[in-house]
Amino acid sequence: MSHETHKHHHEHVHDCGCGCQGNQTNPFEELKPVLDHYADIPGSLITILQKAQELYGFLSVELMRHIALETHTSIAKVYGVATFYTQFRFEPVGKYLIMLCQGTACHVNGSKLVEEAVMDYLEIKEGETTVDGLFTLNNVACLGCCSLSPVMMINDDTYGQLTKDKVTNILAELKEAASTEANVADAIAQEVTA
Repeated sequence: MSHETHKHHHEHVHDCGCGCQGNQTNPFEELKPVLDHYADIPGSLITILQKAQELYGFLSVELMRHIALETHTSIAKVYGVATFYTQFRFEPVGKYLIMLCQGTACHVNGSKLVEEAVMDYLEIKEGETTVDGLFTLNNVACLGCCSLSPVMMINDDTYGQLTKDKVTNILAELKEAASTEANVADAIAQEVTA
């Protein structure tokens, strides 16, 4: 075996699929306790994917590849399971993930008008994230809160019986809260560096 061939072979030894290329620590170290607990438990792939998304915000290809390796599962199976369920995301999302229900009850009660209000106020379309990284808008088939229609969830909070004005007020409050948090963080950082 020539030196060149050997070198080429050596480069692939560290191709673990997690993106580390063998020259840094595991970028998914926070997921290790989850994998240690669930990796060998049959039927736990969905739970692992849920925990991974909670930790990292979305499921990147590198993260799914890492999960496949650690659970001795094919990347095709991991990707297949992840894409089957609408709860999983494959792109980064904003600080506030808006899930706007478009189910029958919400549609009949004005969810399209609510969607227009969100898009107008935030200047984004469905599936997009605002330039400042604060908000992502996703339409969903049903949130199971039909009696509150039209309804949306923002992260873990549910907002029902929405109108255009109500939606605009909710988004304005969240925007203001995020701005206040950022100002406080800046002030603390300046004090630390002073």
